[in-house]
Amino acid sequence: MAPIEGPRVKKGLLEHLDSGEVVVGDGSFLLTLEKRGYVKAGLWTPEAVVEHPNAVRQLHMEFLRVGSDVMQTFTFSASENNMESLYFEHAVEVLKESGEPVAATMCIGPEGDMHGVTPGECAVKLVKAGASVVGVNCRFGPWTSLKTMSLMKEARQAAELKAPLMVWSLGFHMPDCGKGGFLDLPEYPFVLEPRVATRWDIQKNAREAYNLGVRYIGGCCGFEPYHIRAIAEELAPEKGFLSPASEKHGSWGSGLNMHTKPWIRARARREYWENLRLASGRPFCPSLSKPDA
Repeated sequence: MAPIEGPRVKKGLLEHLDSGEVVVGDGSFLLTLEKRGYVKAGLWTPEAVVEHPNAVRQLHMEFLRVGSDVMQTFTFSASENNMESLYFEHAVEVLKESGEPVAATMCIGPEGDMHGVTPGECAVKLVKAGASVVGVNCRFGPWTSLKTMSLMKEARQAAELKAPLMVWSLGFHMPDCGKGGFLDLPEYPFVLEPRVATRWDIQKNAREAYNLGVRYIGGCCGFEPYHIRAIAEELAPEKGFLSPASEKHGSWGSGLNMHTKPWIRARARREYWENLRLASGRPFCPSLSKPDA
């Protein structure tokens, strides 16, 4: 399937999702821009938008090039009071007054929120409050987030609600984090690199999300543009086209067929990358950590 560029039929988000189409989101801004020297860890405020607009614009362009259908504004923690939690208690009702569709996600895992409300209950309450799309974002890794999405889907169906589902997980492996997610890991936020998911991890996860019934798939902290490209490439058969960035990326390493070394050429196949047991290169480090909280 060759990359196709050209005008697309303009439809709203809900028109795409209600018809069962796949919508690919963008990826990480905070952690990505912090690594590039434009955001300071801690409060994570987005002053880069005014101090270094070209850096933010460039990241948007990269996500667009690799296949993102939706580009978000970089406004996290942008209010005077740093978006205190009490604002969020009635956010859906307030946003619904705008007349626009409300896509509401929660930073929760399978155990639910900090008040003991289960993921299923959260999903039902969000839809009944007026959310057009519901799901999860941040705090937890790709497969943990899918477990949470499964619980949301079950509750949504039991309540006979039809809001589309969305998932924006972290781009890190963290099965060891507790209810608070990666914030409680001792590695947060400066040494999460050993946990970064591979492009093949994300490609597999995107297919599992699709099979679960999720149609709005993007990424949160840790999702670099190449991760979003992996989502777009895995779901290209459903979308009907590849992104421009896929011109520089052979499917499952097929570009390695041109390598001069025969053992490298042998890696130009899906089976190799799907079955590879990854090494960390850190012989004295444990595979899991004990969360601080």
